[in-house]
Amino acid sequence: MASQAEKDASAKPRRSASNHDGSSVDSSEKDLAAAIVSDRARGFDPATERSVLRKIDLFLIPWMWIGYGFVYYDKAILGSAVLFGMTKDLSLSVVDPHTNPPTTVTTRLSWATSIFYFGMLAGLYPMTFMLQRFRVGRVLGVLVILWGMIAMLTATVTSWRGLFAQRFFLGFVESVVPTAFMCIVSGYYTQQEQALRQSWWFSSTGGWTIIGGALNYGFAQITGGSLARWQYIYLLAGSLTVLFGCVCFAVPNSEVSAWFLTPTERIVAVERLRKGQTGVRCQKLKGSQIREAALDVKIWLVALMMAAAYTVNGAVSGFGPLIVSTFGWSTLDSILLQFPLGGVVFIFILLTGYLSSRIPNIRLILLILCCLPVIAGCAMIWRSSWTHRAATPVAGYTIIGFFGPVVSLIISIGMANVAGATKKSCTAAAIFVAYCVGNIIGPQLIKTPTIKRHYPELWLGLIICYCIVIVLAMVLYFVLCVENKRRESLRVDEEERDRLAFMDLTDKENPYFRYVL
Repeated sequence: MASQAEKDASAKPRRSASNHDGSSVDSSEKDLAAAIVSDRARGFDPATERSVLRKIDLFLIPWMWIGYGFVYYDKAILGSAVLFGMTKDLSLSVVDPHTNPPTTVTTRLSWATSIFYFGMLAGLYPMTFMLQRFRVGRVLGVLVILWGMIAMLTATVTSWRGLFAQRFFLGFVESVVPTAFMCIVSGYYTQQEQALRQSWWFSSTGGWTIIGGALNYGFAQITGGSLARWQYIYLLAGSLTVLFGCVCFAVPNSEVSAWFLTPTERIVAVERLRKGQTGVRCQKLKGSQIREAALDVKIWLVALMMAAAYTVNGAVSGFGPLIVSTFGWSTLDSILLQFPLGGVVFIFILLTGYLSSRIPNIRLILLILCCLPVIAGCAMIWRSSWTHRAATPVAGYTIIGFFGPVVSLIISIGMANVAGATKKSCTAAAIFVAYCVGNIIGPQLIKTPTIKRHYPELWLGLIICYCIVIVLAMVLYFVLCVENKRRESLRVDEEERDRLAFMDLTDKENPYFRYVL
């Protein structure tokens, strides 16, 4: 249940406050935090703050880690399912008799991977704005349960056309989760804390590569039963997701109504965010913030980086085990060789998140450094010999796992550098629109007839994409540095800064906002 303070903050305005330019601001225009804190900063005990942060971590992080793990597993199991007979059962590959010798074409499998992200594209903005307008727990609970049910229905699909339709609607409802998690982290944590917390939940991409691989390896041992092995995988994934959806109903709307915090702790949870000027949550959609987000060069740079960086995932999640099997490894070996890739993703997402929380303004530098192993890995796979059980392409495949920390850092940089609830929602949606674009492009770079030349379009395309990421990161670093220097030259009014913290101003409207690099 929402607290009375939060209900009052989101209700029709009953009072007004002064804006920084002297005009009045209705209470519905302000952040929900304004319902429990005043315009003046209030001191709090550091020990209490540590206790509050620990409680928030213990409730939110495991929940998000498991939730995003299901998101990743749900997408990645397609790569294992095709090794368990799905390709044949649903006619996802066809033999082209016009070539000499005849070649197997997997265009339908590429589109089965890509169409999921078309569904995500269709759902991102309506789902994101629904999250902002209504209670987070209720929206997530209903949609996640629906997602789990659609996932289970995969087992009933009998043709590639049915799979296309199922995956589109699966992507549509699943789109709510990543944007929700990004907005939740930006609303509960300070700018300095966000990089580590974003890395914690996003590290589940690596963790669930390993967990999912172990589960799929177990399903590979099934030799009987009335269903195909790939059908059992989807039934398990869907049922676990439904259970997770039931838990989502317990998620509070914000710190203002967090049931796991005492009334005093809720005030501390809000007050500690005042200095960063990022705000907590406002449930009113603001057209001015939508327009500002659409014209903000920072958001465009972050989105372009995400689109370029996530082309790797589009290829790996849908075709990873299949690609490894072309190196001469068996079906079971190909699944097991996903473990080192998952380990690299998991460890280095956490490591870069930790370093970002300890060393100021290092995120973009780390991002550029993490691009280099991805480029090297692609070159190793492309140019090495694919002899039976060759080690070099497997090593290259493993180190492209550095795409994980690259993407995690892009999310962290994007969400930490915006303020204003509506603008945050727009930014989260823009990042995941780009995420979808990258995932759509990736599978289309895999051309089966070029397998003897080691898929040159794929690896060259990925190398070009990561070079683009490096250039864009340098441009963003310059843009943020210039803007921070300009703001540092402005006069600081401590009283005004405290008053503006929860007025739901954007980063551009608030002169006291500082960008992190």
